[in-house]
Amino acid sequence: MRLPQRQSPNNNMKLFRKIVPLLAGLTLSLSSTAQQLPVPPQLAAKSWLLLEMGSNQLLTAEKADERLEPASLTKLMTAYLSFAAIHKKTLGIDQPLPVSSRAWKTGGSKMFVKVDTQVTVEDLIKGMIVQSGNDACVTLAEGIAGSEENFAQMMNREAKRLGMNNSNFMNSTGLPDPQHYTTARDLSLLASALIRDFPEEYKKYYSMKEFRYNNITQPNRNRLLYIDPTVDGVKTGHTDAAGYCLISSALRDKRRLLSVVLGTNSDAARASESQKLLNWGYISYDSITLQAANQPLANLRVWKGSTSTVKAGFTSDLAIAVPKGYAESVKSEFAPEARLIAPIEAGQQLGWLKVMIDNKPYGEYPVIALEKVELGNIFVRIFDTIRLWFA
Repeated sequence: MRLPQRQSPNNNMKLFRKIVPLLAGLTLSLSSTAQQLPVPPQLAAKSWLLLEMGSNQLLTAEKADERLEPASLTKLMTAYLSFAAIHKKTLGIDQPLPVSSRAWKTGGSKMFVKVDTQVTVEDLIKGMIVQSGNDACVTLAEGIAGSEENFAQMMNREAKRLGMNNSNFMNSTGLPDPQHYTTARDLSLLASALIRDFPEEYKKYYSMKEFRYNNITQPNRNRLLYIDPTVDGVKTGHTDAAGYCLISSALRDKRRLLSVVLGTNSDAARASESQKLLNWGYISYDSITLQAANQPLANLRVWKGSTSTVKAGFTSDLAIAVPKGYAESVKSEFAPEARLIAPIEAGQQLGWLKVMIDNKPYGEYPVIALEKVELGNIFVRIFDTIRLWFA
């Protein structure tokens, strides 16, 4: 299920994907408060969502689970698997890959590689990300999996691992196919994973504004890179059926938001609608840190263990988004599991941190073990067994 030799999602984030609090709905429970709550914008698009990546909170969404054609947003998965192969050391960043006739003939946007030549993996990655080259994608796919068909199978396996349950990939490029589809929600999972699991690669390649290959300079099609200095990625897409699509991410005051906008009617519209969504998220919500990474929230009693307590907390800062003006009204309450019996594995869920605003439920976050607790010796186990009878 995991790709070896690469950074994997931490335990908090894997659990967060299962219990993401949908703020758009939860804020309804706060309607009795005096302050006006954020009203999400309506976009000229088929589907969209906005994600606060620090807490994995969905701030707003429209038709997030509607299956749509992803066009070149598909290339995020091709990039993800390419970075994974580099980390796994089955692919070298300076390794030359042969350009097949099939790759050279692939239609759509091109990097303009030449058939029967060799191109380094790094140049192919730049051609795929910056120039959106379909020929670069096919060359990478063939270099990693032997054929694009085999690579598509890898894409679908990885999609399942990431929780992209409404996606199916038929190729590495996003060229139209009736069985090639995804959703805004699934794309947010993919883009979040790419940023989280491969931060150095993301920083290096996705903010590039142009790339020159074969004496041809092509600009990055993501307009927001040129007009908003806080935007550092991620990818555009377009076909006649998909419309104009854009996944964008911005980092302002250490807060990262990710927007997915699918199916606008022009290149300019996908940029303006994405900018509208990002600006709304930053203006309408604050981020507050409830618990620092690796700091015990509680020391919980453990029975039959080599130690009698275990530290419970989070392996990354727990920062959540709250509507502007409500930071002082946030309260939290830890609800631990009723009885903990060794062995306890590091990362094992030990309870929930329940968050409230004005004493109304707002979200729940899994609290995990920050350390491992092994079984105690036979005498400890016997003694604790007796004590549990009377507990």
